[in-house]
Amino acid sequence: MPPTDDLVSLPDADVVRLAQEGRERAFRELVRRYERPVFSLVYRMVRDRETAEDLAQDAFIKVLNHIDRYSPEFKFSSWIFKIANNVAIDHLRRRRIDTISMDGSPHAASASEIEASTFDIAAEQEDALDELAAKELGSAIEVAIGKLRPEYRSCIMLRHVEGRSYEEIASTLDLPLGTVKTYIHRARHELRRALEDLRT
Repeated sequence: MPPTDDLVSLPDADVVRLAQEGRERAFRELVRRYERPVFSLVYRMVRDRETAEDLAQDAFIKVLNHIDRYSPEFKFSSWIFKIANNVAIDHLRRRRIDTISMDGSPHAASASEIEASTFDIAAEQEDALDELAAKELGSAIEVAIGKLRPEYRSCIMLRHVEGRSYEEIASTLDLPLGTVKTYIHRARHELRRALEDLRT
């Protein structure tokens, strides 16, 4: 077993392999690397610090219990974010938090309409969302995101807060790429109003 200091310099794949062998220090190193991003993702989903701390802990317990199932062909970060996201969504569904259904919204486009437009969202809108995300998101945007259905919220969080590509989001959430694009497209329609309010 490498010394603890040496673990810090190892890539995720090597640390995971040691954790799969039952090396406790290796698992602690994985927690050290991912506790902040996992908490951040969960917190932005549930919007309550104490709940997020509990759910992040639950996520790491699941990671520990299922570390033997991790396959190195996938990025470890995608695998752990998927577990954290599922824990958060399960919590939200249990709480039956009110969400906005986009299906009946006059702003919601059909999948075929979105596909036909090649998901060409205005660059200004996406850049503005990214800028707000970089500033930890304005409170109005936080509120608007909190009203999205959990599936949309996950995609927006991973895209604009974590900076994930569409492909990474699809892998993390185990969704078809087209579905991810549809969710993000529809969610942006809701967020656009809040964004316009902030910029006026």
